[in-house]
Amino acid sequence: MIRAAPELTDPVDWEEWRTPLLQFSQACGLVVSAYDIDGQRKIGPLLASRTARMLASSTLWHDEGPGTRLEQRLVDAVASGQNEPGELFYDLQVSTLPLLRAGLPYGVLVFGWCFADFSSPMACQRLGAQIGLAGQALWNEVRLDAPLTAARLGTYRELLRTLAAAIDRQRDTIDELKRVSRTRELFLATVSHEMRTPLSALSMRVEILLRTMQDMPPALRSALLSMRVHVRQEAAMVEDLIDAARTLTGTMSVERVTTPLGRIVRDAVSTVEGNVSAKRIAFSVAPDNHGDHIEVHADPRRLQQVLWNLILNAIKFTPEGGTVGVSISHGADGVCIRVNDSGQGIAADDLPHVFGAFTLQSEANASGLGLGLYIARRIVELHGGSLTASSPGKGLGATFTVQLPPADLPVAIP
Repeated sequence: MIRAAPELTDPVDWEEWRTPLLQFSQACGLVVSAYDIDGQRKIGPLLASRTARMLASSTLWHDEGPGTRLEQRLVDAVASGQNEPGELFYDLQVSTLPLLRAGLPYGVLVFGWCFADFSSPMACQRLGAQIGLAGQALWNEVRLDAPLTAARLGTYRELLRTLAAAIDRQRDTIDELKRVSRTRELFLATVSHEMRTPLSALSMRVEILLRTMQDMPPALRSALLSMRVHVRQEAAMVEDLIDAARTLTGTMSVERVTTPLGRIVRDAVSTVEGNVSAKRIAFSVAPDNHGDHIEVHADPRRLQQVLWNLILNAIKFTPEGGTVGVSISHGADGVCIRVNDSGQGIAADDLPHVFGAFTLQSEANASGLGLGLYIARRIVELHGGSLTASSPGKGLGATFTVQLPPADLPVAIP
């Protein structure tokens, strides 16, 4: 009775087996093929010796050739429960190694095709007659070949078993990482949406109390104002989680329209004016018209979100009395927006990681979930652009550069 192959998390990527099996074949001089459990050859035969290449010029491994039929018969034997069956084909040794998952085979490696003993002209004549090779030519090729002893074949099988186990472990690790990633994405999407509703209700009740209770005690009003700030902070983090979940699941999108860049820049700047004043930061935008003369084909809300995040980050990590600037330029290659500051800067080792999810600065004013730059870069990429960071080093400020394509250039969504 044939046992069913285990149900794999993902289809077997047989191509990942090709290189290690070829290296094994070349190291041992054996012919190697890989089959799925249904008897379909996926790789091979891999040839590593002059004799093997001569055999390959015959009908041995044709689709209906005797070698192919023998290998498929061995695969069927493995599927039926036999443990590493092997056969002789006119003095050529052929062996197998089942590929197992949960104790059941999902594929078979067939290897060998080497003489078990020193051959002879008559043996080569018999073999050649079966596969369409001249016996004398075959004898001339194999007469000096050393036979493959049973002990050495067993050693090669164990080497192949170790190789197969390593490939399977690597695939199992990748499968587990994919499972964890899918679980994380589902968790982010579910929890974020579940948190949004109660926060919205709480925010509404706080606003109602502040607007309707004119004679409340000062301590209560102060507490409600503080609560409003914290609720808004929590709501912002939930929105970041939702955006991050959309990014991870590939469901984030932008609705692009043609709009003046100046309007987007002004809206972004207006949201951080209080932060600028509170830290007495010298803030500037160049040119003075904020880019009113430039039209972009973009999602205004999403692009404003990017600029707001970059400017707020610059303010957050710049000490009191520092400087933050926004510079805008455009040309044939599109629009360039730079946000620079005189703040704490970024170490060279940290630059490659600033756009990672849940990446938090470890110094002054670090707060939030570390998702802002991760989301911002994805939004810019959805516009067909790029977001990059540069810094001379710690304590020397940083510059974030948004590059957008020309408004009339078709965008390929990554």
